[in-house]
Amino acid sequence: MNSMILGRYVPGNSVLHRMDPRAKLLGLFLLIYILFWANNGMTNILLFLLAFSLIFIAKIPLRFFINGFKSMVFIIAFTTFFQLFASTDGTLLFQFHFFKITDLGLVRAGVIFCRFILIVVFSTILTLTTTPLSLADAVEKLLTPFKLIKVPAHEIGLMLSMSLRFVPTLMDDTQRIMNAQRARGVDFGEGNLLQKIRSFIPILIPLFASSLKRADALAIAMEARGYKGGEGRSRYRQLKWKLVDSLAICFLFLVGYLIFILKS
Repeated sequence: MNSMILGRYVPGNSVLHRMDPRAKLLGLFLLIYILFWANNGMTNILLFLLAFSLIFIAKIPLRFFINGFKSMVFIIAFTTFFQLFASTDGTLLFQFHFFKITDLGLVRAGVIFCRFILIVVFSTILTLTTTPLSLADAVEKLLTPFKLIKVPAHEIGLMLSMSLRFVPTLMDDTQRIMNAQRARGVDFGEGNLLQKIRSFIPILIPLFASSLKRADALAIAMEARGYKGGEGRSRYRQLKWKLVDSLAICFLFLVGYLIFILKS
């Protein structure tokens, strides 16, 4: 499915592609934290300029980001409208029965909308410029210090890498099963809401069956190759923190300081 961007990697040789995945993951967490400081027009404009600059540096076509928005349209629209009508503070601009739109509600809805858009853009940049295995390695490395409190860093990284690896496969299986059901005369768009939900049952059952079968085959293959966990294992992929990674993190701290100064 073309709208699914999770687990999809676009090969490239840009600066973002060559950066250490740990730096990109830390940068994403830092940007998401900074987003909650952006509560006016100037701060959001600066963050949108940063987002467009990263897209330009990554040299990734805009269609990937548009496809990413398609799967989030309902969540973004619902949250934005809920914030718009739930805020009753400020000057009343429009009222229809118990629905009220105020100037502060309009501003808050705009901030929420921008926040969702920026989160999707920044997370999409991360997934499109970082291979799933590198991202899993970064998670494992960042969680390594927490092994002192019995956090299973290697197991978490392994589960993440497997999840990201099989998301596109799972979506392909879903599309294949839906096409098979359509060929048998199933119409997923007819009827009321309950009938539409029931029409997806013929998809879920074979999808769960194929997923469990694939998981069992993967477990057998790992056991046959002598997999015993992360203790004493060497690594083929070595992560190297470079100067550009440190400069990127310092730049994001500078952006965060600027946003903090300009916020309302």
